[in-house]
Amino acid sequence: MSKAHPIRPRPPRRRLIPAVLATLAGTALLMGCDPLAQRTSLVPPTRPASLAPAPKPPSAESQRLTRYYGALQQDLLTRGLLRTDGGGPETPYDADDLRRNFEQIAFYDEYGSNNLRTSGALGRWQGPVRLRADFGPSVSAEQQQKDRATLEAYAARLARITGHPISTTTSRARANFNVIFAGADDSAYVAGRVRDILPSISDADLQVFANPPQSYYCLVRAGGLQADPSSYMRGVALIRAEHPDLARRSCIHEEIAQGLGLRNDSPHARPSIFNDDDEFALLTSQDEKLLQILYHPRLRPGMSADEARPIVQAIAYDIMGEPR
Repeated sequence: MSKAHPIRPRPPRRRLIPAVLATLAGTALLMGCDPLAQRTSLVPPTRPASLAPAPKPPSAESQRLTRYYGALQQDLLTRGLLRTDGGGPETPYDADDLRRNFEQIAFYDEYGSNNLRTSGALGRWQGPVRLRADFGPSVSAEQQQKDRATLEAYAARLARITGHPISTTTSRARANFNVIFAGADDSAYVAGRVRDILPSISDADLQVFANPPQSYYCLVRAGGLQADPSSYMRGVALIRAEHPDLARRSCIHEEIAQGLGLRNDSPHARPSIFNDDDEFALLTSQDEKLLQILYHPRLRPGMSADEARPIVQAIAYDIMGEPR
């Protein structure tokens, strides 16, 4: 039996528009049928367009969420948030900042913006990470292609940053970190997939995946065997299909990075996606360094913050090129 860390939703943030991005997924089912009539030609005739069944349209709730998340993203962009530049001269940080931010983000669990509880152990993957994009039935073929391309590019970037084997796969059997893109209409599909991936998940946690509150951004759960939960072996992230493109990419970046072991947010981390202010949408220069530290060979799963602190400090100074 495996034991995963608690679900990591991105928590509600202060915004001009109430609530926040959630994630999870599901979507309207695409209805199709295969003609059963016997063929008299080796080349099947073209099916008249007028006879092709139309996809089931999204529900009123899914359409409402699409409008809501679109307006929310536009509001954040208007206010200069959701930056994609990775940080600049106005967001300096040094080795001490990097060490402190790593400790807050890697050794604490995310339970809310004002409530931090130490996990007592560093968590990360020991074996290869094989990401797989999984789609609710209503996600269009065009959108699936975009999301797969985003996931493939991000996996390659993470592998370069960490030096850890991180890749994508199309095989359900080989995948150990599934990223589900789905929408509000697909709760049954999501529940079934998450139950298949995490058989021991509680009914309460499963419901959070299947029917997430509107106030959640994205969801991720990762962990290992009950005897060694800090050595991650399996993960699931859910990305709401109603998100516009930048919000989808933002969720992919943060939730997968959290699923790799950077599981908390810190108000002091800047530039970083691990900060509740939504200033940055995508992985930043500091976030890359945090991942470098996390997968440094001198660290190991299960280390306490006290045990890791001097090692992390030395690594941070080396990465930043600063004298100790």
